[in-house]
Amino acid sequence: MNFDLTQEQEMIKKTIREFADEVVAPGAIERDRTKEFPIEIFRQLADMGMMGLPFEEKYGGAGADTTSFAIVTEELSRACASTGITYSAHISLGGAPLNLFGTEEQKEKYLVPIATGESFGAFGLTEPNAGSDAGGTQTRAVEDGDDWVINGSKVYITNASYAKHLALTAITDMKDGKKEISAIIVPTDAEGFTIIDNYEKMGLNASNTTELVLENVRVPKENLLGKRGEGFRQFLVTLDGGRIGIAAMAVGIAQAAFNRALQYSKERKQFGKSLSEFQVTQFKLADMAMKIELARNMVYKAAWLKDQGRPFTKEASMAKLYASEIATDIANQAIQIHGGYGYMKEYEVERYLRDTKLLEIGEGTSEVQRMVIARQIGV
Repeated sequence: MNFDLTQEQEMIKKTIREFADEVVAPGAIERDRTKEFPIEIFRQLADMGMMGLPFEEKYGGAGADTTSFAIVTEELSRACASTGITYSAHISLGGAPLNLFGTEEQKEKYLVPIATGESFGAFGLTEPNAGSDAGGTQTRAVEDGDDWVINGSKVYITNASYAKHLALTAITDMKDGKKEISAIIVPTDAEGFTIIDNYEKMGLNASNTTELVLENVRVPKENLLGKRGEGFRQFLVTLDGGRIGIAAMAVGIAQAAFNRALQYSKERKQFGKSLSEFQVTQFKLADMAMKIELARNMVYKAAWLKDQGRPFTKEASMAKLYASEIATDIANQAIQIHGGYGYMKEYEVERYLRDTKLLEIGEGTSEVQRMVIARQIGV
């Protein structure tokens, strides 16, 4: 058992950490306030070869592994979680299903622009009445000659305003009262396709979260992704990988909150000594450090299993569940250590709490993760 990162992973970590500290972090507070999407940051990430990191070089990627993707997601999220979730969704939700299930022609046409950063990756699953119950999909795709005609809506879709195309789920038939759900690639500039970007969110304010409305959107039948009727299964597989990204995000936010709390506890004087000299503060910081270490190891294990081609559903759910819940706890404790200053935006720790809460909800709530784990352990 070897816990060392490979030379390539170490190089990626060093490169992205410097970039996160020097380029991403300085504008994080302002972006949170103005809700400005960090488009220039992603142009630079594209130039660095990061936008297609785990995809094959022949599709414009870098041929790196899932652990490297987790490292980049963690470091970006440590600096700015809005940037982190944009990157994670771009790779694990936008690019991954095309990479996993697309034909060679589809990969050339749709994966390459994502891997090179020409287009952002996005993923159309959640609907107004189909969140945790993804099988409650109501969007429909009806055959009409050589085309699919799609009607329906999607909600809480990350990156869609900056995506040239996305894969989405739709009912393509009903058999014995059961829905046949398929995945279809849809260009976002198709006639009848409307993207609405007006959500008021608790956190992750600089990320792009949209509603999609499809009114008689027509796409050719060749845009079917994977096999007809297997869209639901395909997206479950996609979500397994996406949960590694969410878990890595959580580790990054937790690390940022811990770093701030540790630094502040050494600087802040109370009753004649620094906060870090009080045992109550030491115990808080020790618990925070322990939880981050455990969460990161869980992320790396899930990523390693995925790269080995071994089952990783249980481990990805465990990593996502544990990391997201401890990140919320650590952000909360970081505010507590800061006292009144922690409530002020300039100290940043309040942003970590607002940003990390989504991670207990997105890509399967904590409750759904517990259901997945229970099934995996044979309950």
